[in-house]
Amino acid sequence: MKVFYDRDADLSALRPKKIAIIGFGSQGHAHALNLRDSGMDVRVGLRKGSPTWEKAAKQGLRVLDTAAAAAEADIIMMLTPDEMASDIYKAEIAPHLGKGKYLAFGHGFNIHFKFIEPPADVNVFMIAPKGPGHLVRSEFVKGRGVPCLLAIQQDPSGDTEKIGLAYGCAIGGGRAAVIETSFREETETDLFGEQSVLCGGLTELIRAGFETLVEAGYAPEMAYFECLHEVKLIVDLIYEGGIANMRYSISNTAEYGDMTRGNRVVGPATREAMKKILADIQSGKFANEWIAEYRAGLPNFKRLRGEAEQHQTEQVGRQLRSFMPWLGSDRLVDKAKN
Repeated sequence: MKVFYDRDADLSALRPKKIAIIGFGSQGHAHALNLRDSGMDVRVGLRKGSPTWEKAAKQGLRVLDTAAAAAEADIIMMLTPDEMASDIYKAEIAPHLGKGKYLAFGHGFNIHFKFIEPPADVNVFMIAPKGPGHLVRSEFVKGRGVPCLLAIQQDPSGDTEKIGLAYGCAIGGGRAAVIETSFREETETDLFGEQSVLCGGLTELIRAGFETLVEAGYAPEMAYFECLHEVKLIVDLIYEGGIANMRYSISNTAEYGDMTRGNRVVGPATREAMKKILADIQSGKFANEWIAEYRAGLPNFKRLRGEAEQHQTEQVGRQLRSFMPWLGSDRLVDKAKN
């Protein structure tokens, strides 16, 4: 595994390049603003009428329709939602790709599963920050950075790693670390982590714990604090220094309960389910299912989202968070800006 830092990058190789950021969501706003603040020539590509057009313009960024941005750019960074990217690429990016241009991605999904297949004479790389865009931006402003993954898929010009590394450092990655990987490894591990641990696994664990306590007659407010609110306290300790650091910081009672009961919850059945989830990712089954869901109008997605928003944890949480006004200050997510 190769690890790069700011000292390994040549930002002067990136400065003459015209960079188009396609999309202005969580990652798009962070990339565009960080690149601009690093002295790069940036424009944002959006569809006409996009609700984020005005947000980008208010940040002082030059905004063009997607096709125009792609046409004038040397580097096109695709930061649109995975499910929309292939349609946007075919209609507005592909016609403006020429020999020697660079097509970049913040996630390997569409390249790895071949929903996007660039011409052989186009350079293709990935810079994937290991954190949400709001953190990529906030850490950059503080003079720090979020680690990034760098992958090269096509390199006809022979300098794609140099350009990709400079890009990663220009958004702040080199202040922490830019780590070499592949499109396959990034895509499959990212999907697996989201589905089985970070999002799918964690949210179901929280809701199962909450429901167990409420069904046993405990107050929903107590269940919320114990099964959702305090997750941040534990995760912060793990984030700071690993599982051992968390166990050092909690009580002996909590540590003993952790080590003797946790594997009852996440036991052989859970591990088998994780293997099946990974197999569905590796085979492309999940990717094809998700794109088919999108093209059908997202009926299942919308139903599941609606059901989740009605869960008792959301209702209790809104009330309890109103008692903690400090949660509203210095938010990572500001929907008015990004």
